Amino acid sequence: MARNIQSLERAAAMLRLLAGGERRLGLSDIASSLGLAKGTAHGILRTLQQEGFVEQDDASGRYQLGAELLRLGTTYLDVHELRARALVWADDLARSSGESVHLGVLHQQGVLIVHHVFRPDDSRQVLEIGAMQPLHSTALGKVLSAYDPVAHSEALESERKAFTDRTVCDPDGFEHVLDLTRARGYAADVEETWEGVAAVAAPIHDRRRMPVGAVGITGAVERLRRDGELRPELIAAVRDCARAVSRDLGAGRF
Repeated sequence: MARNIQSLERAAAMLRLLAGGERRLGLSDIASSLGLAKGTAHGILRTLQQEGFVEQDDASGRYQLGAELLRLGTTYLDVHELRARALVWADDLARSSGESVHLGVLHQQGVLIVHHVFRPDDSRQVLEIGAMQPLHSTALGKVLSAYDPVAHSEALESERKAFTDRTVCDPDGFEHVLDLTRARGYAADVEETWEGVAAVAAPIHDRRRMPVGAVGITGAVERLRRDGELRPELIAAVRDCARAVSRDLGAGRF
């Protein structure tokens, strides 16, 4: 059995202690409460402070939880609210389109799949929640890159790998794709990431009108296209789903 890392256990205990109090705590209080030497406690606090997880009051020298923990907690809540609001609409989209549905958010220079509805047939499928997709070639990634400035920067700064001969990798071409995405209100991936696979995605906004994710359908090219073009009814269904989730998040009409 793997051994726990003692310094991390102590840091976690320290954060829980600070979270449980209604006031700032001094070094002596923290050390005695956790049974630590003052030097040990101070070293952990200094590291947590450098990372933004703990703040020290200049006047009293006492410690409290830092803003970075609030940011991480807000991100956690945002993703879970997004997923909760999208559940019913994603199920409806899968039924109406006959294709699998993915809900994605920006994470570590890629798209993190936070919800996946299987294609409503009897085919064997693999649950992709937790999987990562590239920003520059997937429909979900293009949507995030087009509407989220952070995603846009990360897509331009990261390596844009050519997965197929249709993948757009050069900066100017990629910017043109993003301009087109914003103009149309959706993004497409037609065999740019996987041969024989196409996808359509649209942006989801929150009550601040900020982009918080993207929803899309993925399926075989021959099912998503008709006469060489993506089927307009599928594009409309994806956009309607994104608007519905955005409204549930308080974004109003888009």
